[in-house]
Amino acid sequence: MPYALRHADGRVLSLHRHPEAGAEFLPSDHPEVQAFVGAGSTPQSEFAKLDADVVRVLEDLIDVLIARQVLRITDLPVQAQEKLYARKSFRDRKPAQALRLYGDEGDDGILSTDFSAL
Repeated sequence: MPYALRHADGRVLSLHRHPEAGAEFLPSDHPEVQAFVGAGSTPQSEFAKLDADVVRVLEDLIDVLIARQVLRITDLPVQAQEKLYARKSFRDRKPAQALRLYGDEGDDGILSTDFSAL
């Protein structure tokens, strides 16, 4: 239940959970509320979605380059490796999201990679 305070020009200045002096009630799905919290279909939110999609493409590209042994993960700076490992860990929690960049761990605890599917 957002209550909106507005600028003199009518733009939303702030949102509040409880009624405030001079605030008007706007439903949470109101376009002005959605735009204020960044959830609407604004050029900025669309651009952010495109950025996220490009990041996903780059991550998949790195996976393919590593799988085809064009690139080694250790060729990348440590900070980049850490970020890729973090994203891999997050994506691996969801089934069938991407290539397994670092292989599967067998019963012996050794990582093995099967590139035959590529």
